[in-house]
Amino acid sequence: MPFFKKPLAGPGYIILNVLQIINIIGLLAVIAASAVMLVKTFVVSKFFFFDAVSHVITASIAAFLIVSELSLFQTYFARNWPLLSHSSGFVALGTAMVFLGVSLLGNLNKQATSQKSLGLPFWRIVISSGILILVLGVINIISNYIFRDTKAHVTAREIRSLGVVAAQSRSASITNHGGVSAGSPKPYLLNRQNTLPSYHSHTEGRASPPRLPLKISSPINFDRSQFQKFERSKTVARPSETYHPVYSEKF
Repeated sequence: MPFFKKPLAGPGYIILNVLQIINIIGLLAVIAASAVMLVKTFVVSKFFFFDAVSHVITASIAAFLIVSELSLFQTYFARNWPLLSHSSGFVALGTAMVFLGVSLLGNLNKQATSQKSLGLPFWRIVISSGILILVLGVINIISNYIFRDTKAHVTAREIRSLGVVAAQSRSASITNHGGVSAGSPKPYLLNRQNTLPSYHSHTEGRASPPRLPLKISSPINFDRSQFQKFERSKTVARPSETYHPVYSEKF
């Protein structure tokens, strides 16, 4: 249930688009901070390989989230990453950003990425990026619950893209694709007749099924003589006793 009514859809369109730009800036800051720590790790740390891999993964996740925020490859995200797709909210995005912020700030406890190793300017870049992305993650999660409309099945991301016409667009899309409209029963409450297609033609004047028991007539033009050769003869000749095994010679 949304915290506010429909009038927030208009301001939400502006607020969420501004927040989208800030999200991209924060994710770019994460990539920059990861690059700084990656370079310093090679210089200071003895076990630089695993630290370097962790920084590369952090930067890759940030770049992946930037692509999702720019609405690129919408079909790919809808098919493989539905929580980051156009029809989803900001909970997954905000949670990922919180983890990125925690990861950046956690690296500051290491010797290779400490203030002494990085230097004050680069240390400020890392700590500011971690705090910024952490705060943005929380803001995205909160804004998801503020601007969504559960009754109209409209997410905060759709409000960001379509504004006040998001509800009408969702209703039209549901009507065209035969989906679940607002106020209709949930898919898991529908019975078999409502969910599965029927392959029977519903034409008028359909013939009713025959009643049991069925009465089957005899074959037409039945000729009994054609079966006489298969009948047993009434006079059967008895074979000669000379052929009996008792009278046969034993060798």
